[in-house]
Amino acid sequence: MITLIAGLGLGFVYEITKDPIAQAQDKAKKEAWQAVFPEADINEFEAVDVDEKVAEAAIKAVGAKATVDEVCKVGEEGYVIRTTDKEGYGGDIQVSVGIQSDGTVTGVSFLSISETAGLGMKAKEPSFYEQYVGKNPTKFAVSKDGGDGEQIDALSGATITSRAVTGAVNAALGYYQNAFGQGGN
Repeated sequence: MITLIAGLGLGFVYEITKDPIAQAQDKAKKEAWQAVFPEADINEFEAVDVDEKVAEAAIKAVGAKATVDEVCKVGEEGYVIRTTDKEGYGGDIQVSVGIQSDGTVTGVSFLSISETAGLGMKAKEPSFYEQYVGKNPTKFAVSKDGGDGEQIDALSGATITSRAVTGAVNAALGYYQNAFGQGGN
């Protein structure tokens, strides 16, 4: 009897909270879109289907352990691509990356990050994420690691976080290049 009542109570609470949670997530997503394409009107953003084969190939090409979660066309200006890198120090790091039609990164906005306070959480500071902005590379690389790509200075004491954010941005950039860039559709 107690289990039945508890189950009914949980079901009731779920139904009450489902819509407000979905609305809050949708609002956060739209704010992230606007943050990476501040000049665009919110009505210009249009979700498009993620091509899973292109996403898989792009992620493999950039060597990230990431997923492409959502793609949004921004009029004729470019795209917002939401990705999740699975290798953050504190768990998954989810970002929205704005990419102009010419391949230039317009912005990086965090939707989910649970890194160490005072270290990895500094990734949310403009001094770190603005390193990606205004650049049009094939890919980025954490300078501490060397390698090919536009060099990004790692956060002091948070190299793992720096790599994960760079992986997420690279996944978005790779998807853009393969789906919409010179070799894409």
